[in-house]
Amino acid sequence: MVRLMQPGAFRTVPRTGVIYVMSEASRLGYRQDDPAWSNLGQGMPEAGELPGAPPRVRQVQITDADQEYAPVAGIWELREAVASMYNDLFRRGRGSKYSAENVAIAGGGRVSIMRACAAIGTVNLGHFLPDYTAYEELLDVFRRFIPIPVLLDPERGYSFTIDELRREILGRGLGAVLLSNPCNPTGKLIAGTELEQWVAAARELDCTLLTDEFYSHYIWSQQPSIVSAAEYVEDVDRDPVVIFDGLTKNWRYPGWRTTWIVAPKPVIEAAASAGSFLDGGGSRPLQRAAVEIVTAEHARSEGAAIHAAFGAKRDRLVAGLRDIGVRFDVEPEGTFYAWGDVSGLPGSLRNCDDFFRMALEEKVITVPGKFFDVDPGQRRLGRASRFKHHVRFSFGPAMASLEQAIARLKARVGAAR
Repeated sequence: MVRLMQPGAFRTVPRTGVIYVMSEASRLGYRQDDPAWSNLGQGMPEAGELPGAPPRVRQVQITDADQEYAPVAGIWELREAVASMYNDLFRRGRGSKYSAENVAIAGGGRVSIMRACAAIGTVNLGHFLPDYTAYEELLDVFRRFIPIPVLLDPERGYSFTIDELRREILGRGLGAVLLSNPCNPTGKLIAGTELEQWVAAARELDCTLLTDEFYSHYIWSQQPSIVSAAEYVEDVDRDPVVIFDGLTKNWRYPGWRTTWIVAPKPVIEAAASAGSFLDGGGSRPLQRAAVEIVTAEHARSEGAAIHAAFGAKRDRLVAGLRDIGVRFDVEPEGTFYAWGDVSGLPGSLRNCDDFFRMALEEKVITVPGKFFDVDPGQRRLGRASRFKHHVRFSFGPAMASLEQAIARLKARVGAAR
């Protein structure tokens, strides 16, 4: 095989954890439509019909106007729909309401967070370990702010108290904090009074809370089944709370690549300006189609269907993995991931990379835990990851695929014993 030389002007750009594992699986013959494979690696929910869920969109009509560019901040109708949905779900009886000017539409989750990162000034930005793999490059490529890691303790189930948050903000001089809630990969959830306290601390200490809520309809530990920091914002244009969400996970339309930012108006203006040179805006036809499904009623119905279908898959995967010896620092309270500790397995399978390779041989895709040890700029290069014994398993696929994966992993682990 001929290896191409990297042109001198370019650096080697690392693949995010999910892209890496999917490319390794593809090298061994994986195809998305091949039922012989169980894809517990990719962060993608099953996208077909679910009992009790609204009908799936099967066709999108394209008008002549749809052939044109969409505004960088998104078409006005969808921005209004997003604002109205948040007001209906989380801000009834509140004097301060979101408007279309509090919303920007983007072409995917990474793009929405990238726009915000590009607009952040010269501050210390706190991020948690472990967290979403794609944060690593997003926090490194924009050099204005300094990423500050905040370690979460597996022995405490990754909990982080409000007193600890305040101490980090004040002690490290944080101007912003980025987190996924519920957390990808651990499934840890901040909700209710605890989330209200986080929003209050951000407001009081003038520290922007950047909340990735792409899994906020996948809630297992409490009711209601949809959680958002938007519920605890006092003034939508003054509170430093920036929310990222979209159709990819909570509406189960990952291929649409239609997402949004909800924030104070000045933040939206800055993010739209960043979008003008970063990505130029999203798909106009899909934004227009999204207007019909971005409603509070649709969110509630879809959320209820997700809770029933994915809740059963959560319970089955956790039980199946525990049966083969995988342990959990915390059972998933949200998301569709189980964050497993494989250190109790036979010696040849205790390292996340070894487990990953074994699973690939069985046509089961997982993600090694080391990828969630977010290290912008590779400043900890050469040090062993704290999560070398952890693996992320997705229960996004259909139940039959989970059953197939559990059976194959059980057989291999049993043979290794």
